[in-house]
Amino acid sequence: MGVLTPFTSRFRHPAQVVVAAFGLTAAVGTTLLALPISTAEGVSAGWVAALFTATSAVCVTGMAIVDTESHWSVFGELVIAGLVQVGGLGIMTMATVFTLLLSGRLGLRAKIAVQAETKTLSMSDVRHVLRKVVVFSLVCEAIAAVVLTTRFMTGYDEPFGSALYLGVFHAISAFNDAGFALWPDSLIRFVSDGWICLTVAIASIISGLGFPVVFELARSWRRPARWTILTKITVWVTAVLLVLGTLAFLVIEWRNPRTLGPLDEGGKVLAAFFAAVMPRSAGFNTLDISQMHPSSWLTTDVLMFIGGGSAGTAGGIKVTTIGLLAFVVWAELRGEGRVNIGHRSLPDTAQRQAVTITALGVTIVGLATYLLLALTPYSLDQVLFEVVAAFGTAGLSTGITANVGTAGHLLLVVLMFIGRIGPLTLGSALALNRRARHYELPEERVIVG
Repeated sequence: MGVLTPFTSRFRHPAQVVVAAFGLTAAVGTTLLALPISTAEGVSAGWVAALFTATSAVCVTGMAIVDTESHWSVFGELVIAGLVQVGGLGIMTMATVFTLLLSGRLGLRAKIAVQAETKTLSMSDVRHVLRKVVVFSLVCEAIAAVVLTTRFMTGYDEPFGSALYLGVFHAISAFNDAGFALWPDSLIRFVSDGWICLTVAIASIISGLGFPVVFELARSWRRPARWTILTKITVWVTAVLLVLGTLAFLVIEWRNPRTLGPLDEGGKVLAAFFAAVMPRSAGFNTLDISQMHPSSWLTTDVLMFIGGGSAGTAGGIKVTTIGLLAFVVWAELRGEGRVNIGHRSLPDTAQRQAVTITALGVTIVGLATYLLLALTPYSLDQVLFEVVAAFGTAGLSTGITANVGTAGHLLLVVLMFIGRIGPLTLGSALALNRRARHYELPEERVIVG
């Protein structure tokens, strides 16, 4: 009997295990951060700040109601880093396993079969899959930590110990798309530093693609024609969003004296690209978001809501969902009876899942926005930004997070939790709860639109 058997045996569905595991981890993190040893002043941070920070860390969101560097002690910062690592690595591991195990009758004792339509990872040994995930994550974090540590030492005269601490902390935060930084202005002070900005951005992009996609690209990156639909959609939609996002920020903020205005042309491109990457769920910022134009806020809202790839650290409803919806709309506009992607036909179940996840996401964001508007004095664009950032686990903010009150903080905690586990658990539940109907009811046409 495995160590986790008594825990997992209490739940009938894998999604319940994910919810319980994240809830338990957040509770443990809250308890640790509420201890006096976790704060710089040696007094308890209070349960609201501890709960908010722990949930933000384990859900790899990065939202904060207190300054990470000045409020928390080294012990508290280590707890946050640990929660980020557990939350990021745990969710990636579970998501990868779920992605590969969805055979129609998933169970811990069910026979593991290779997914013919994904062909992403070998299913012969689950432990082998998990080992690859863990090793790849740690290697990527180590590489990012080395680059950041070296840069902090050589470019900013940080002692080795301090540089190493900063490098490791921000490497973990970047690869897990957490967005926690040890400076009160996030990474604004490094807006023109390509070594730091590109390292953080690349780590976020790689982890945000999702492990099935990353491992397939590692095997056949030179042969795009052989990529699975999952990989094709993830790569192309990600590339399109990054390009369009960068161009949008360049056009909107080019002359803004409080954002891109003071930078040279190269600095503007770097800052705009970084601003386009971070809404995928990474949560860092090198520009003062509160000083951006409202149209830039709306652009960021869209990017945060979409998020990154499936079975990765990024949040949102996922680029795969948006890609599938685009093909569904295109097929409907052309009057085609089937949705085709390349030389493959998209199953009806995948179409319904994409529509369901998107509709539920819009509903949750809309309801939460209404509630937060009623609880706070802030404008619609500010509140919407905050809600989408929490739901998309992006962690960005226009600067109102700390001032939305206890009720607002609890609402954001719920949103972060739903946003982190919702798409995964909902996706797996929809795929696993398929029931065969042995009869068909008569059709009746209705007026649509």
